[in-house]
Amino acid sequence: MTTNRGRQLSTADERRETVLATAIGAFAARGYWGTTTTEVAKAAGISQAYVYRLFPSKESLFVAVVERCFVQVRGALEQAVAAAAGSSAEVVLRAMGDAYARLISDNDLMLIQLHAQAAAVSEEAVREAVRQGYARLVEYVRGASGGSEPQVQDFFARGMLCHLLVSTGADEVEAPWTRTLAAGITHY
Repeated sequence: MTTNRGRQLSTADERRETVLATAIGAFAARGYWGTTTTEVAKAAGISQAYVYRLFPSKESLFVAVVERCFVQVRGALEQAVAAAAGSSAEVVLRAMGDAYARLISDNDLMLIQLHAQAAAVSEEAVREAVRQGYARLVEYVRGASGGSEPQVQDFFARGMLCHLLVSTGADEVEAPWTRTLAAGITHY
């Protein structure tokens, strides 16, 4: 298997990628606490023992999944910045916001983020992965957009609001509360 950077993956690297891709779907569907490594192994077509050779614990597997999702978000934001129709903070932030709204239409990514935030409450390693992921994203958004503190905060607040709107299916409900929350928010 060749990666997008042209380097050859070893069999262990290929298996690790397979397990991560499979784990994203499994953890998205059932969350951190509801997913077993046995389920991930079975879905990936490998033994549970091999999963533990690649990831020493369920926690380390989930942390790797969370980190992978943050990388995916960063990649989408980078592409949006490159394609933005201007360089003002407002234009760049709008482009990144639109890219993020498109990205979370993939329910697995959004669900991993929601499950990670829930697990972060009581799982220290997950909490640290979420903290580090957001720390890198906030610094990237700040640097790429040149936005002010309030602009960057608003960007992330809108992202969280998008999670709420998408996860509750607010676009399917015609009510004052949905109109209020969805005003000015684009989601796909």
